[in-house]
Amino acid sequence: MNDHAAIIKKTVFFVRQTLEKAEGGHDWWHIYRVWTNARRIAETERCNLLIVELAALLHDIADSKFHSGDEEIGPRTAGKFLKSIHVDAQIVEHVQQIIRNISFKSGFDKPSFRSRELEIVQDADRLDALGAIGIARTFSYGGFKGREIFNPEIPPNLNMTKEEYKNAASPSINHFYEKLLLLKDKMNTATGKKLAEQRHAFMELYLDQFYNECDAHSRA
Repeated sequence: MNDHAAIIKKTVFFVRQTLEKAEGGHDWWHIYRVWTNARRIAETERCNLLIVELAALLHDIADSKFHSGDEEIGPRTAGKFLKSIHVDAQIVEHVQQIIRNISFKSGFDKPSFRSRELEIVQDADRLDALGAIGIARTFSYGGFKGREIFNPEIPPNLNMTKEEYKNAASPSINHFYEKLLLLKDKMNTATGKKLAEQRHAFMELYLDQFYNECDAHSRA
């Protein structure tokens, strides 16, 4: 199968079916936003658009945190699907590598793979962890995991190891300091950086309002 539009159409159908009952922060609409942002960023970059779109659509097809920490289930699931619709083997491998290396936790390890396509999809995924959407997703996942919203007696851990990050069960507000507020300075592309600035500023404004309402003036 070589027709770009046909490949994307089949992939969209597969992803929507697979994630039909996914947690609200990692459902089809998260995928759709990342896909949209990835295409927007790709317009300003030299890249293989098919790889960008496929990786954006499949990056959370089987997120390890919903599968007992299995970090290969995502690449494996994506690879099996892409091979079933006869996508070129080199493209399949590239998409799998992006899925392996896109997440925030992958940044704890020494990078083993880089490409412009990875940088674009990574920025698109990070944008969906910022701003109003990022705030909504944080509390959605926190509720899904039964976590406290806020506990001033549990400070954020700003020096976590990868294992500590994977196993963290701290209040949702702590996640702002442990991940979300760090993303702006980790963006790869000029477009991604520009879009991240406004979303980052909104989160800072939100936290100010949150603490004012809690009458809690301590900061991380």
